[in-house]
Amino acid sequence: MQATLTTNNIEKMFSGVLESLSEKERVVIERRIGIGGEKETLQNIGNSFKPSITRERVRQIEDAGIKKVGRIIKATELSAIQDMAREIMSHHGGILTREKLVGALIKSMSLSKDINAHILEVIVQSDFEIIKSKPRLGTQTYFTLPDITRKSIDAVHRDALKILKRKKDVMERTELYTQIAANVKDEVWTLNNVFIDSVLDIFDDIVKGEEVLIGLTRWKILNPKTLKDKAIYVMKKEKVPMHFIDISNKISDYLGESVKINTIHNELIRNEEFILIGRGIYALKEWGFKPGTVLDVILDILGKNGGPMTTEDIIKKVLKVRNVKKTTIYMNLQNKKAIERVGRNFYAAKA
Repeated sequence: MQATLTTNNIEKMFSGVLESLSEKERVVIERRIGIGGEKETLQNIGNSFKPSITRERVRQIEDAGIKKVGRIIKATELSAIQDMAREIMSHHGGILTREKLVGALIKSMSLSKDINAHILEVIVQSDFEIIKSKPRLGTQTYFTLPDITRKSIDAVHRDALKILKRKKDVMERTELYTQIAANVKDEVWTLNNVFIDSVLDIFDDIVKGEEVLIGLTRWKILNPKTLKDKAIYVMKKEKVPMHFIDISNKISDYLGESVKINTIHNELIRNEEFILIGRGIYALKEWGFKPGTVLDVILDILGKNGGPMTTEDIIKKVLKVRNVKKTTIYMNLQNKKAIERVGRNFYAAKA
């Protein structure tokens, strides 16, 4: 197939197939996939007809034309593309997003990357043994083989959300997939890691990252967009409080982006998610750190203790949440407006 099907002759043969359609079907498909121009919406195409026709009518014309394309292609070399599409899909659990399937076809056939990918999509869609998904909020367009049901797709997705929300953190994919397989085995006929992995590619609320991890998109952990998200990403990777210069350097290391030190420092200062715990050192609020001065921390510790504490015990607890010198803690203990000495080496908050 690779010897005969090239980018040029695929496009040429496809144009020949379209010549066998009615003029209206040919025009709609050409404009929908951008042959000879930009890809157009159903509404734009409908408005251009005289008299104009509805979006739904354009869709009906497009669907009828694609069905005819499917019958015609069976007698051409282009049917080899459909054969390869089914083979690729079978290796991915019988389901693949449009982007991944078309990308795999281009790679497998060594086609030029500037090929009109929408032509390949129509060729695949016209195969009666391949089903294209209907538009659905929150999902990518995808293709399935006939034995894959919407029920099994939704069961996998629903269980993935349930597990991730309960864990409240990213997971290794294999760990998540093992749990899903155990939970939905009675609902899904064909169930393995490849199928689960392909299903979760479809949904916008699931995100994969770092080769083996998976989580919820709204956590912004695996696909940080803003500078704040990138700082959180780095700190969660390092799992320790960090100086703002180190955070800037790690963003460059992990994400390949250059960040000005002053810019990252300003971002840390103005966002409540980050707590200053020492000179230039920040921790994440979700780790249990609270904002405030060293004196605020001491008063909080004394209040929770419910009674006087020794200097050593106060220092030990402060150092768990603040990266400061012991002398700084001792100096704050001398604040007679807020703290009083109630015995040898014992302090309490003033009433």
